[in-house]
Amino acid sequence: MICPAAAQHINSKKLKAGLSAIDAQQSYLLDTTYMKKKLRSQDWFGGTSATAFGHRTFMKNQGVPDDHFDGRPIIGICNTWSEFTPCNGHLRAIAEKVKRGVLEAGGVPYEFPVMSLGETQLRPTAMLFRNLVSMDVEESIRGNPMDGVILLVGCDKTTPALLMGAASCDLPTLAISGGPMLNGRHQGLQIGSGTAVWKFSEAVRCGSMTSQEFMDAESGLSRSAGHCMTMGTASTMASMVEALGVGLPHNAAIPAVDARRYTLAHLAGRRIVEMVNQDIKLSQILTREAFENAIRVNGAIGGSTNAPIHLLAIAGRIGVKLNLADWDTLGADIPTLVNLMPSGKYLMEDFYYAGGLPAVLRMLGEQGHLHKDALTVNGHTLWENVKDAPCYDNDVIRDWDNPLLKNGGIAVLKGNIAPDGCIIKPSSASPHLMKHRGRAVVFETIEEYKARIDDPDLDIDEHCIMVLKNCGPKGYPGMAEVGNMGLPPKVLRKGIEDMIRISDARMSGTAYGTVILHVAPEAAAGGPFALVEEGDMIDVDVAARTIHLDIPEQELERRKALWMPPPSMAGGYQKLYIDHVMQADKGADLDYLVGCRGVEVKRDAH
Repeated sequence: MICPAAAQHINSKKLKAGLSAIDAQQSYLLDTTYMKKKLRSQDWFGGTSATAFGHRTFMKNQGVPDDHFDGRPIIGICNTWSEFTPCNGHLRAIAEKVKRGVLEAGGVPYEFPVMSLGETQLRPTAMLFRNLVSMDVEESIRGNPMDGVILLVGCDKTTPALLMGAASCDLPTLAISGGPMLNGRHQGLQIGSGTAVWKFSEAVRCGSMTSQEFMDAESGLSRSAGHCMTMGTASTMASMVEALGVGLPHNAAIPAVDARRYTLAHLAGRRIVEMVNQDIKLSQILTREAFENAIRVNGAIGGSTNAPIHLLAIAGRIGVKLNLADWDTLGADIPTLVNLMPSGKYLMEDFYYAGGLPAVLRMLGEQGHLHKDALTVNGHTLWENVKDAPCYDNDVIRDWDNPLLKNGGIAVLKGNIAPDGCIIKPSSASPHLMKHRGRAVVFETIEEYKARIDDPDLDIDEHCIMVLKNCGPKGYPGMAEVGNMGLPPKVLRKGIEDMIRISDARMSGTAYGTVILHVAPEAAAGGPFALVEEGDMIDVDVAARTIHLDIPEQELERRKALWMPPPSMAGGYQKLYIDHVMQADKGADLDYLVGCRGVEVKRDAH
């Protein structure tokens, strides 16, 4: 599917050639030679009509001069700042730097809010509201007089939500991530967001750590502004922004409190004005080649299992054909080079000092795993941005022939309980469990899991496979991050730290373990995963990409005839979500939001 607005775009090859000599971070002033057509904002502010008068006069109550409406590019700054989203709590300061850059380049900045999604606080799960925020962003862009937009993102769901909404509109767009927190420190050790929480909480449950020792680590874990500093979903999606070409170089890893993060925001403000003048729209950046680059980068950085579901949704909005199988065919053989938690031992601050994502991109390009001519928002190709990128620490960013894991990325498994696929992240799993046969211990809901898991009489051992149902997009509206179920204490006390866990849920990008996720179709939608019963034998073979419930087909059919959908009492947005959400292998977007609709407003009621 091709975005209707994209048909009017400049041929991408000609555009790249025309921009090859532009230094996007130094050509600051407004260049009117690029202004081939009237700016969109002039539909509001241009002319002497009563409508234009009305639009201008109300804006003037903010103390702006006449010449702000004389044809200068109007830049929207879409801000997800909220004190309930601590990862994004510094974005007001980032916005001020963006505004300075916009003004220097001859544009006019206007900041606007959208609902903020803080995974750390928002219940039942921030993912429930990702699509809602994308609608907020889309209609805010479409309904307001902006010529280009800067997206301020951070905590993990804000990144895909804003990109999805912007993709539906297709204006010149540039994203800035808020950056990771400083490394966590506790008792002389580095500790990482989420990863340390899961590790320490399991230690408490098995008796090797006291509750007080657990509490003592709390203040040392989150000690500055910024999002999770592990390679969780927030850091992964910040890396995806850079790999897709929607952010400036080094967007992924500069710490939130490093002055260079503010410099990046300042330069982004300058650059978005140039993008408007050059008419570089988002669909010229978010091409099939850009998504292929991002998939390979995800493998190289040991990125989050949430990346597939978000990139599938973004691709669906912009009109790029992408499917779950692409994650396996494009990224599964990419070695994991970045030695960060939860797969490795370092954190994002170390990653930046070691060279950041440009160093990883350079290695991918040198090995032939990069579409080098993919256009980025600074006007250069991806390869022009990274071909000379240095690496300063070969333990944080491993050499190609000395990877953390030979085959990283995301593996897609299929079988009779997941006919549309499910995923596993090999870099954070246990090698001895990559091929395994085990007896299913089934939890129909997350509430049942919580009620049973600590029971000493629970019939389970380390050879079993834990199965959690009804936690997918429809079943637990929003598909909560509960897939990385904690192990039963009776197993933990044996010194066992991992078991296979299968669910239709997601897990935090900061989590680890042999966890199979995103089973599609989900149990609540009537998929065969709903038919798994206690005591069934399940075979998992990651190398063969198979997952199989070992029962006769006629028994599956018998169970299917008896299956009843779980009751739902949802109303309001939750009902809308349940009725229209697609499955995980399609990105869990709402079905009626797929496809780029463009930005033009057909009516003016004034």
